[in-house]
Amino acid sequence: MLNGCRALDLTDENGFLCGKILADLGVDVIKIEKPGGEPSRRIGPFWGDIPHPEKSLYWFAYNSNKRGITLNIETADGQEILSALVKTADFVIESFPPGFMDGLGLGYAALSGIKKAIILTSITPFGQAGPYRDYQTADIVTMGMTGVLYQTGDIDRPPVHMSMAQACMHAGADAAAGTMIAYYHREMTGEGQHVDVSMQHSTAWFLANAIPFWELNGLILKRSGTLRWSLNSTQRQVWQCRDGYVFFNIIGGRTGAKTFRELVSWMESEGMADEYLKTMDWEKLDMFNVNQDVVDQISRPIEQFFLAHTKKEIAREATRRSISVCPLSSMEDLRHDAQLETRNFWVDIEHPELNTSIAYPREFVKSSEEACATRFQAPLIGEHNQEIYGEIGLSGGDLVTLKQAGVI
Repeated sequence: MLNGCRALDLTDENGFLCGKILADLGVDVIKIEKPGGEPSRRIGPFWGDIPHPEKSLYWFAYNSNKRGITLNIETADGQEILSALVKTADFVIESFPPGFMDGLGLGYAALSGIKKAIILTSITPFGQAGPYRDYQTADIVTMGMTGVLYQTGDIDRPPVHMSMAQACMHAGADAAAGTMIAYYHREMTGEGQHVDVSMQHSTAWFLANAIPFWELNGLILKRSGTLRWSLNSTQRQVWQCRDGYVFFNIIGGRTGAKTFRELVSWMESEGMADEYLKTMDWEKLDMFNVNQDVVDQISRPIEQFFLAHTKKEIAREATRRSISVCPLSSMEDLRHDAQLETRNFWVDIEHPELNTSIAYPREFVKSSEEACATRFQAPLIGEHNQEIYGEIGLSGGDLVTLKQAGVI
């Protein structure tokens, strides 16, 4: 979709996803690393469980479709080279602390002086202004400061942190969207602009469900683990089955009645429905006022029923009977999911340096006009130095001299 555009990606893991999305849309994204490679190459897991900067699956995932060069922009020669590259680019993406780029003479004012139409997208923990502007962060800090951590975990235990960083993913996606809005504006006016993305700001949108919950019910939404809150009870949502878990909500009214009549009928056919379930008037079940004893009496036989079946058995029969229940897929399930396979979701990307190919998600959107796909692997350290630097007139001899000087 965006063939012909170029982005210079100066981000660390806080901004990788922004460049990845642009690259999937067709932008020529040039990942710029310090000489010797990006520190995030040391983030696991690693191919073959061998820690190595060229074997990080994290690096593979978020930097595929990008070309890569090494450049020390803290040197005078590095700044001059970056300025030359800016003349060839449409976007610059960075995740340095606020003021860092300005201190190098590479802030938005300087870049727009080099190229008026340039779009600079900055991804920082708390944005370019405000009392927290210069604060550092980690994902657990951002999640805590936005209130998300308060909602994560079980009610009778301290909050827990999600195992994989989330704030940088939402900030990266927001940064890509903001960059595209700025690009549209530039196409209309010829003007570039500075896009300012705060990880805290992006993550605060996690709470979109908590605010209306207070407005509607007068209750502060708290962490509830695998349970769901109502006014007088908590109901289980995640249920264990024979080979994993399924998602199932206990709800009343006409919607709930349709599911429960069929579920109880199925349970009865296998001798697992008790009299309480068989005589319940599901349409009159009011989830706003139902007490915990009723919820527990409904839950106990259903829990035993799910434990007696596999995810596939539950999904197959639930589909046939129009029962609202959903199997929770493992990564192995997703890899072999028939729907994803039919839509060609997975693509095998060659890794010659590993003498193998690795399955990647092919695309995040399908278009009838243009492909938006993962096409090639993440760059090796300095893999495209010669071809990209050659575009701005640097010779092989220049590259040798610059490498010896620690510039590339």
